Amino acid sequence: MSLLIGNRLAKRIWKPVACFAVTLGSCFALVMGASAAHAQESDPIPSEGAISSLEMQAMQERLRSLEVELQETKESLQNSESRIDSFLKSWKEKGDPEVDVVKSQTSEKKEKSDAPKDEKKKEKKWFEKLGIRGYAQFRLNDVLSEEGAPAQHVGDRSVGDNQSFLIRRARVIIFGDVSDHLYVYLQPDFAVTTPGSTDNTHFAQIRDWYGDVYLTEDKVHRVRVGQSKIPYGWENLQSSSNRLALDRSDSINSAARNERDLGAFYYWTPEPAQAFFKEVIDDGLKGSGNYGVFGFGCYNGQGGSLQEQNDNVHIIARLTLPMRLANDQLFEASFQGYRGHYTVLSSPIQPLGVGPSSRPLGTLETGNRAGLLDERMAVTAVWYPKPFGIQCEWNVGRSPQLNASQTAIEVGDIRGGYVMAMYKWDTCHRGTFFPFFKYNRFEGGMKAERNAPFTNVTEYEAGVEWQITDSVEWTNMVTWTDRTNTTAFASGRSYEQFEGELYRTQIQINY
Repeated sequence: MSLLIGNRLAKRIWKPVACFAVTLGSCFALVMGASAAHAQESDPIPSEGAISSLEMQAMQERLRSLEVELQETKESLQNSESRIDSFLKSWKEKGDPEVDVVKSQTSEKKEKSDAPKDEKKKEKKWFEKLGIRGYAQFRLNDVLSEEGAPAQHVGDRSVGDNQSFLIRRARVIIFGDVSDHLYVYLQPDFAVTTPGSTDNTHFAQIRDWYGDVYLTEDKVHRVRVGQSKIPYGWENLQSSSNRLALDRSDSINSAARNERDLGAFYYWTPEPAQAFFKEVIDDGLKGSGNYGVFGFGCYNGQGGSLQEQNDNVHIIARLTLPMRLANDQLFEASFQGYRGHYTVLSSPIQPLGVGPSSRPLGTLETGNRAGLLDERMAVTAVWYPKPFGIQCEWNVGRSPQLNASQTAIEVGDIRGGYVMAMYKWDTCHRGTFFPFFKYNRFEGGMKAERNAPFTNVTEYEAGVEWQITDSVEWTNMVTWTDRTNTTAFASGRSYEQFEGELYRTQIQINY
């Protein structure tokens, strides 16, 4: 790479050197010509080598042209060197991918320049304004004890028999303000398993692909169009690269498959709130990013990267109140809710393990394309870790769920939430440690799973995240769980309880 850069610089340096040599030659010729002209003025007999005034003007014009070309070449060389320096600097400053993302979503005061127009720096092209970041997570789970149904976890397919190492996420993020009124964010995941596949994995799939259209240059008002996270649940909005526990809580995460969907949203973020969200991320306080103080919109409702199944759209709204308390403590409280109709997909099961296999009524395959009522509301409170922190959310609502006889999908109540305590310990030479303890509770239909099984989860988790450097994080945790196995079995009883203990570890790299 250094050889390639050296060749490019050599080529760029040669051009101004050559121009400089030509310029010196022209100046020498001009001086000699002027001397000859002066000599001829003193000689009464004209000489054939005398330079006319027209020739003199032509030479001066050529000299000015060469000076302009030399100046442009010099500026081009400086820009090339600055781009190389910028690349090398950004490569060294790897860390949390959300830092640059939130920075792009924060307005900056632009100073007015009195310099002439031709002296101002040339505006960058749109592709020169893009940044590229990412992260990857490598996991290993071990079932320490197991009772009842086979071990299974909705958020992690490597929990169970015949499983070992897993690439949980492999993300590459392309983002940036391509103009004063447009910000783009593109995030594919390269560690996806296709539905129904038993042996193929590591496929690419769109996670986020959207544009923020800023209605004002201060970035207070924006409209987001495309596939993105829906503004429901603080933990859902928090990047997986920032989350302490390896998986999100079932109660909040069950609101939207992959936390995302295709739609349009409006966000209002006054400048003090922009600064608040940026400070939380910059200080490594495990923030959720900038999703506005107030937001509302509509989206398909079936889930991110999943085909829409009905003509109904979900409507959603969220209000969050970021606050700085007297002791410089940062606190955030949120209220959110949505409403729509969800179409449940099905798989054949034996109801309660008796009789022939059949698909439950009320699903897409049994004729209900319009879907069933799906509505929720949630409250959030986050006390950011300075150094002690606490994070809790709770939601209630009504959603599609499999009935008690396992023969039909009906609308039923859902409730649940989580509480997590954490502590931020910064060391001098050993990185940063985040010990945490989390309680997770959920009762209700897991609508995105086949047949929307009624799920009962009570779970405790304890662990520690070690941020060895800005580029490497290592999490170790133990989970004590009593949860419903949501796998649909064609024969035998489905949706039994799995009780057990898990050891879970993960290495995360940021780039």
